[in-house]
Amino acid sequence: MARIIDGKAIAAELRATLGDECSRLRAEHGLVPGLAVVLVGEDPASQVYVRNKGRQTEEAGMVSFQHKLPADTSQVELLGLIERLNEDPAIHGILVQLPLPGHIDPEPILSAIDPAKDVDGFHPINVGNLYTGGTGLVPCTPLGCMILVKREIPALSGLRALVLGRSNIVGKPVAALLLREHCTVTIAHSRTRKLAEECRRADILIAAVGQTEMVKGDWIQPGATVIDVGINRVEQADGKARLLGDVEFSSASQVAGAITPVPGGVGPMTIACLLLNTLTAACRQHGLPVPDIL
Repeated sequence: MARIIDGKAIAAELRATLGDECSRLRAEHGLVPGLAVVLVGEDPASQVYVRNKGRQTEEAGMVSFQHKLPADTSQVELLGLIERLNEDPAIHGILVQLPLPGHIDPEPILSAIDPAKDVDGFHPINVGNLYTGGTGLVPCTPLGCMILVKREIPALSGLRALVLGRSNIVGKPVAALLLREHCTVTIAHSRTRKLAEECRRADILIAAVGQTEMVKGDWIQPGATVIDVGINRVEQADGKARLLGDVEFSSASQVAGAITPVPGGVGPMTIACLLLNTLTAACRQHGLPVPDIL
């Protein structure tokens, strides 16, 4: 039976450490990291997520700036707000909650954020730094995946890793992070031939394909570490929704050496890593060393 990688507990530990660092920064430098989150429209899931971000930001000793805009906000108005946030020295991180309403093109919005404040790690400059080994901010979910992997396997050099999924948000950046750790990395996707065979070669399998329980137990190398990024909402016979991952947990947990559950695995790490990026951004903007807390 696989060991369960408790993302909820690891995220709580990370947030506590961030809280200690924020207290130190305030005491020694008078610096309080500030995170601005911009929400456009009334999407219920986004509203819940933004509330959670605000609460955890304040619990970590940071300042939360929330900007809730009506659904009919224009692209020009949103760009104007981002410009003001870029220029505000009290704000060290900026996040625009996705998805945006259909009349707003997200690409120029995300590109307008100062790369030094881009705590989502989506700005083209940060993406380029990630792939070229430069210093930049890293997308939160991939960063969370790597923290979980390294808690399980501290030395990754030479291991085979397979990333199932090629999105710009998870698949590609987590592959780049694995390469930084000297893994031999394969990116697989819906058109990969003999997909199950590719998965079985991996010492580390990161599933981020968005298909409910696609990865079965017999796709997994015995003893492999499995990180399930999938969050698929499935309606049950009783009318209630259940969250399931991209990995069939019941069979995979019989084969893997370690595995993340859904929920309670990667999900809690995303907001914790958003706060980590905010602290990192604040330190860099003030010329202070970034604490090594991983």
